[in-house]
Amino acid sequence: MPMTIEQKAEIDLYLSSGNHDDILFGIWPGNSIVERATNGDAALRSALVTAVLNRAQQADVSANQDYSGMEINARAKFTPMVQGLFPQKEQSVVLDLLERSVIFLTPATINTSIVKTSWPSTAWNLANIYLASLGVKSLSDETPAIVGLSEETTCYVSMDYFGNHNPLEDYVIHEAAHIFHNCKREIIGLHSTRHREWLLEIDFAKRETFAYSCEAYSRILEHTKTRSERIQLVSEHAESPTMPDDRVDEDEYLDILREAVSARNGWKRILERCSP
Repeated sequence: MPMTIEQKAEIDLYLSSGNHDDILFGIWPGNSIVERATNGDAALRSALVTAVLNRAQQADVSANQDYSGMEINARAKFTPMVQGLFPQKEQSVVLDLLERSVIFLTPATINTSIVKTSWPSTAWNLANIYLASLGVKSLSDETPAIVGLSEETTCYVSMDYFGNHNPLEDYVIHEAAHIFHNCKREIIGLHSTRHREWLLEIDFAKRETFAYSCEAYSRILEHTKTRSERIQLVSEHAESPTMPDDRVDEDEYLDILREAVSARNGWKRILERCSP
């Protein structure tokens, strides 16, 4: 059945902004609200997949490029953070969760990611992260300049990760840190109470501060062997503009890192500073 003018306008709005006005998808076919919403959601995502494929054809990078060498040992990467933040009896369960959480946005994964992610707005952001990694024009001039995002217990990361040379950036750690406030303990079989519902209790306003601090601290540990080296690296880090995100107070972020590198367990110090 051909699309109506309203349906085409809705798709154009979605492709250009990631938004859609019709909350109940009333312009789409179906015998119930649920059926219309399902059909409308599928139409938006299908149009998005097509738009991404069309733009990807303009890229210098072939859709058939071999990405097999671009891999990480996720469990090894997450182990120091998990050991620092969780009691020993919970560490294996949390590591199992994080190990399967990372999806790099490649030609082999982008279509499925667009279709399967929970929200159409997230799918649109994933499309733009992927297009940016190919060096082609995004779907909107207003697209956020992000290289990864987390939804529930999944971390989506740009392939730019493997070309990043900033010594204190690690998108994978950053996005994994967001899982701690996105995932309820009972979902993965951990004991939950009324005051301990999430994997970690992190103040809403400090979520980005927590993620950036974990990201930088993880890299600091990778680059140094002693406390004095860690303190020196934070001092060097503070000498240049360090925070590209206006949701984070740069002075507070640097102060948290200074405390973390001087503490016996820097991870716990980061959590304490970002707790409710």
